Amino acid sequence: MSAIGAIVLAAGSSRRFRAAGGREPSKLVAPVAGEPLARHAVRAALGSRARPVVVVTGHARAEVEAALAGLPVAFAYNADFAEGLASSLKAGIAALPSAVAGALVVLGDMPGIEARLLDRLIDAFAANPGALAAAPFQAGRRGNPVLLSAALFAAVDRLDGDEGARALLRGIDPSRIAAVEVSEDAAAFDVDTPADLDAARNLPR
Repeated sequence: MSAIGAIVLAAGSSRRFRAAGGREPSKLVAPVAGEPLARHAVRAALGSRARPVVVVTGHARAEVEAALAGLPVAFAYNADFAEGLASSLKAGIAALPSAVAGALVVLGDMPGIEARLLDRLIDAFAANPGALAAAPFQAGRRGNPVLLSAALFAAVDRLDGDEGARALLRGIDPSRIAAVEVSEDAAAFDVDTPADLDAARNLPR
């Protein structure tokens, strides 16, 4: 099948994290299991079949890029990160080769995501020629990451503010979303506060 790229969104300003007492300039550089939070999601993307892996930075750009030093990723800087998630998704897609068939959208604050889940999403998308997306589902609830077909990239340009992949999927016939059933909580767990960070540090490794 045609190549699937990966976009790791790592541009957010971590307002909730810092407002709740987080000391780091970005939650993405806070340590989890001996390495920065964002490095977990990026390593999962690199361990999958998705290529290239593009990391979108914005707030605390220098710190986030330093936290990912040595990893074979491409960086895309989103100068408009304060406008919300949509601007980062647009920046990531713009940085992908035009020939990709789709893109995995990975949130940089989800430390439990594993490469095997990303590959399952790629397989589910490939096995459903009419699919416009693939997503993990746990007990009927859709989680992250999601895979967006290149057929949706034009629709991404019409998103605003904090609209992201979730907004796109709401407008798609459910029969055109390839579902990957998961039993683990990783597809629903992200880090928004220092308490979440403590929970992340207790995840099984």
